[in-house]
Amino acid sequence: MSLDVLVVEDDFMVASIHRRFVERVPGFRVVGEAHTGADALAAVEALHPDLVLLDVHLPDLSGIEVLRRLRAAGNDLGVVVITAAREADTVRAAAAGGAAHYLVKPFASEDLAARLQEFRRSRAALEGLGEADADDGGAGIQADIDAVFARPPQVAGPRGPLPKGLSQETADAVLEALSAGAELSATECADAVGVSRVSARRYLEHFATMGRAAVRLNYGTAGRPERRYRLR
Repeated sequence: MSLDVLVVEDDFMVASIHRRFVERVPGFRVVGEAHTGADALAAVEALHPDLVLLDVHLPDLSGIEVLRRLRAAGNDLGVVVITAAREADTVRAAAAGGAAHYLVKPFASEDLAARLQEFRRSRAALEGLGEADADDGGAGIQADIDAVFARPPQVAGPRGPLPKGLSQETADAVLEALSAGAELSATECADAVGVSRVSARRYLEHFATMGRAAVRLNYGTAGRPERRYRLR
């Protein structure tokens, strides 16, 4: 079943871009757009979306105020804040309002896709909470709770769970390359580790999703922006 998304963005062109980004992700569909805070609140009431992509800088109400009003009304729908605002107060207010994620513009479609997929996993875990076998000693329930809060359990030290197809040895080598302190592109990482660029990108994106690496988009003179990674 698809999750319904409302795009809230005052710039019509940017809203269209966000719509296209969402519609590239299987299992999500855009059911509406709103370009003011008041319209966003009305659209939530009319459309009952599962998730709102919420800009902060709106012409009437701020996105943070929209979020506060939604919560005050008892609406616990998912919210991903998408904005150029980087101020600590805004980030704190979004977190306090229960935003699932906070994505800083500009970003690539892959950045949004990762947040949407994580939201889906968290939502699915929440819906299934309590269905774990009572005989598992609570381990299944704890795993569900970890998934709800999008915090996969980590083992001590630099090692941790890896997706299928990724090896720990190569992951360690990628982390070692990042630990030099300089930003790396997927191509530079591939050269340093001795793997293909596609493979290096998979490891780098995994660490970015897990919060181990930060991503910056480097805009050149032409073509798509280059994604550059550094260790957090």
